[in-house]
Amino acid sequence: MKTILLASAAAALFAAPAFAQESVGSVGLGYAHTDTEGLKTDGATLDGVAAVKVAPEWTVTVNGSVAYADSDFGDDTVGAAAAHLTKTFGSDLRAGAFAGVSDIGGENYFSVGGEVQKYLLSATLTGVVAYTDLDGADAWTFGGDAAYYVNPSLRLNAGVSYNNVDVDSVGEIDAWAYGVGAEYQLDNSPISLFGSWQRVSLNDVDVDSDNFVVGARYNFGGTLQSLDRAGANLGRTLAGLPGLRGF
Repeated sequence: MKTILLASAAAALFAAPAFAQESVGSVGLGYAHTDTEGLKTDGATLDGVAAVKVAPEWTVTVNGSVAYADSDFGDDTVGAAAAHLTKTFGSDLRAGAFAGVSDIGGENYFSVGGEVQKYLLSATLTGVVAYTDLDGADAWTFGGDAAYYVNPSLRLNAGVSYNNVDVDSVGEIDAWAYGVGAEYQLDNSPISLFGSWQRVSLNDVDVDSDNFVVGARYNFGGTLQSLDRAGANLGRTLAGLPGLRGF
């Protein structure tokens, strides 16, 4: 099953440039570092997203990621993928639903939810509500992300999410995730450079995890802001947990 998931995530990644003439999106490669109470992991991430307008007001967005992580306890490769169907209401509002799957620790987790984006002159506001079926647990996520565009090629964003996990054998666990990020598209170039930091705090067990990612992306179809408004940044905000990048 894990092989199928990774293959699906890879297919979502490499489908993006294949349909570049009909869609907009990006493909990126990054370095990731995680520090969880002194336990450190290093690795690489590959992510991609493509948005296709299927009707005047309807857009299908697919996104995927594959990550390799190495620590003192071994290494692992995980993947995530999702499909989004959204509708625009006028020129400044997008809303819809998504379904995704993530692989964490060898287990497959399925997510469904709703999302909304409000477009302002120099900003994009994103809200997400998601339900995830974990192995022996259920999780609800309520998240938001605010992106400010200094100009169409420079984005600064911050996000936060509340996550309630109900574990069969333990009970409820509350987790907060919050972070900041930035991305800059080089002048007259499809290449952009990005970086982000996100902390996950498990309040009930007093555990914090810091996640750092830096890398570069190849963008097709416009500037960072125009891609955002076309639905090509769905599933890649800071409105959820780092491991569940499917949404």
